Amino acid sequence: MTTSVERLKRQAAEAAVDLIQPGMVVGLGAGSTALKAIECIGERVADGRLHGIVGVPCSAQVASDAQRLGVPLTTLDEHPVLDLTIDGADEVDPQLRVIKGGGGALLREKIVAQASRREIIIVDEGKLSDRLGTTWALPVEVIPFGWRTHLDFFASLGATVTVRTADRNAWFRTDSGNLILDCNFGPMADPDALAAVLESRAGIVEHGLFIGLVSAVVVAGKDGVWWLGGKKG
Repeated sequence: MTTSVERLKRQAAEAAVDLIQPGMVVGLGAGSTALKAIECIGERVADGRLHGIVGVPCSAQVASDAQRLGVPLTTLDEHPVLDLTIDGADEVDPQLRVIKGGGGALLREKIVAQASRREIIIVDEGKLSDRLGTTWALPVEVIPFGWRTHLDFFASLGATVTVRTADRNAWFRTDSGNLILDCNFGPMADPDALAAVLESRAGIVEHGLFIGLVSAVVVAGKDGVWWLGGKKG
């Protein structure tokens, strides 16, 4: 049976997919909510409502899901500019800043977002926060070499750190072979300043703060679907 949250994810996905026009190049985000959008795109390709579109997947798992669902795929090498990307988020604040990376695909998701004319985020209303970090730790992707040297660095910034694990307690590895450190900063007073500090640290490949990248957020809740930032993005 479909849960209420799953229904909300589907509603947000459908509203975002309505923006896709035939012939577009579309970024395909990672995560359970973004998967709803891929399912919706596949259905519309199958019934002829969408034709001539191609998708750029943000992870190997997304590529596999898209192929299974009948969404034609391409690459950023073939299409370095995307018309639109639809992706999920772990947490969203009123300034359209988001935390992403719960699925571990933050590096490729950010590359695709930066290549997109519009980045549309889809969430259920439970993902909204007044301050980022209130409900979600910040994923930070680091190269394996010297990863332990970052622990004191994050502690100096006030974070507690957990090394993400996968099956059988093995370290989680991203598609690029890196590690994810989940850094709990608590509610962030200044996400922009924190992002700048993280970007200055050697060994950090990417962080899950998406700032200045989101065109609009589609939110589905008990009272319906609404847009933050405007439908036109």
